[in-house]
Amino acid sequence: MKKDDNININAYQKEAAEKWGDTDAYREYTAKTKEYSENDYGNITEGLNNILSEFSVCMKKGNPALSDEAQGLVKKLQMYITDNLYTCTNEILSGLGQMYVYDNRFKANIDKHTDGTADYINRAIKVYCTN
Repeated sequence: MKKDDNININAYQKEAAEKWGDTDAYREYTAKTKEYSENDYGNITEGLNNILSEFSVCMKKGNPALSDEAQGLVKKLQMYITDNLYTCTNEILSGLGQMYVYDNRFKANIDKHTDGTADYINRAIKVYCTN
């Protein structure tokens, strides 16, 4: 992980604490990650980016957001977050999907894989969370 990445993580962690610090999910996140090193965070970030890249490939292959492949990736994303950060309920996952589109920082980062990936993930999450 580069030094700039660490600065961004610190800024995001502060923002998350301000927004969600009183939630059970945030308390779980704090407990689960308290022993994580910078290297651990780097590995988790890399794993998330790999999943986002898989969404990009899925989208480029022409698979609709409701396809089995896209829905499998949503489940993979949800489990990855749950395994490494906090229990990612469908409600939380739905909120993440919206954040991926409406928070320009997340959208820009996700769309680095392929333009439109953030919207594609959000649509796939909507399908997943309504079934």
